Amino acid sequence: MPPGKPLQPVLRMKVDELFLRWLSDPGTQDALRDGLRRLQEAGDVGDVITRGGDAIGSDVNHGDITGRRIVSRSDITSESDVTFRNDVTRADVISGDPGPHPAPPLGIARPARAPRRTAEWIRVRTQEEPSPPPPPEAPPPGGPPPGPSIPAFFFPHGRPGAGPDVDYVIARVERVFAGFERQRVGLKDMGVVAKACGCPLYWKAPLFYAAGGARTGSLSVHKFLALWRKVLVTCHDDAARFVRLLSGPGGRGLAQEDFQPLLQDVVNTHPGLAFLKEAPEFHSRYISTVIQRIFYTVNRSWSGRITCSELRRSRFLQEVERLEAEPDVSRLPAFFSYAHFYVIYVRFWELDGDHDLVIDRDDLGRHGDRAISSRVIDRIFSGAVTRGGSEHAHRKLTYEDFVWFLISEEDKTTPTRAGAAPGGPGRGAAALPGPGVSDAGHGQPARARADLAPRPPSLRPGRHFLRCLHQC
Repeated sequence: MPPGKPLQPVLRMKVDELFLRWLSDPGTQDALRDGLRRLQEAGDVGDVITRGGDAIGSDVNHGDITGRRIVSRSDITSESDVTFRNDVTRADVISGDPGPHPAPPLGIARPARAPRRTAEWIRVRTQEEPSPPPPPEAPPPGGPPPGPSIPAFFFPHGRPGAGPDVDYVIARVERVFAGFERQRVGLKDMGVVAKACGCPLYWKAPLFYAAGGARTGSLSVHKFLALWRKVLVTCHDDAARFVRLLSGPGGRGLAQEDFQPLLQDVVNTHPGLAFLKEAPEFHSRYISTVIQRIFYTVNRSWSGRITCSELRRSRFLQEVERLEAEPDVSRLPAFFSYAHFYVIYVRFWELDGDHDLVIDRDDLGRHGDRAISSRVIDRIFSGAVTRGGSEHAHRKLTYEDFVWFLISEEDKTTPTRAGAAPGGPGRGAAALPGPGVSDAGHGQPARARADLAPRPPSLRPGRHFLRCLHQC
């Protein structure tokens, strides 16, 4: 602390208390007496000690508590004039009681004593001076935070309480399992269980595989109920439950491979795709096309993972529910249309001259009767308008990249089209002939496409690609 700066009231009180405690200590008094005795024997006494150990030697000042007037040697007539008291107790010093004093010697006036700061004086002085404000009280542990209470407004897994009654759903599922032998069901019987859970029919495959049915080929009632009860308690809407079933616990969203079990079950069991049973080699191509269309429409962040929020903003779950009531998948143009897959795949096959399932710059340059300029092709293959991949380093586009390109080229009204590959300058939708129709501008009859993929029953000759995208 800088010299001359007054002490704070609380600090000054503490200093006074410590000094009084030191001064009243018997060891301190013995040391002071010993020092005075040595001074007297040396014949150099400069101060008169009027109380045992109050002051020695010279002018000692400790906050105006022990200050004494210096008496010269000429004022002292004899050694008897120096009064030394040993009967001052510690209580006298602390309380400030001066105790009985003998009469001063003749010829010597008692030295003037500075006013002592007694405990009463300190208490009165402290009351007069303002004390610093107390620190704010901390809230009790576990109590509500200070300020107004703001209700929760963000529910990543759905708003609690909005789902069905858990006990009622569990009892209904138990009754369904009771109708099967040994209360075990396989994948082909999971449709009844899915309806009992209150889910669309084509949730049956995600339910089956999420409960571990792939390991044993069937599910017991206890194993399934353990999963479904946990899903109902932690996920409060369809989007959160769908992501939980396909991605597993702790998933950060749906990747492309998470849709494989759902779409494979659609291919195997939907009546509108029964003709594909004779061409199993095209199952993977149809599933890959549907997955790319799902991510093209739903995954607006281009992150490669569909979140619950993106799923809620889309109509994908509604389209999955419509699969049960619609026998013709081509009447579901948003994602599952086989007619759209047929046109996309045939066009890719025509551009892929060596049929290695990737196309290069020259192959893409033949698209749309060579309507795309070289600068647009450079932009496409630069990776700036695609989601990247190892094939771009070798100047190649995969079939999945071509799906994104063709949808953006033919339908320029989609929101994703603004960030995907641009079409040719000054052109509208590029006309892509349907099967059995001659290519525009070439005058050549189209190749027979029966060896590529089964023609969808609803696709008639003479329809171009853009019409096909919107006619179903």
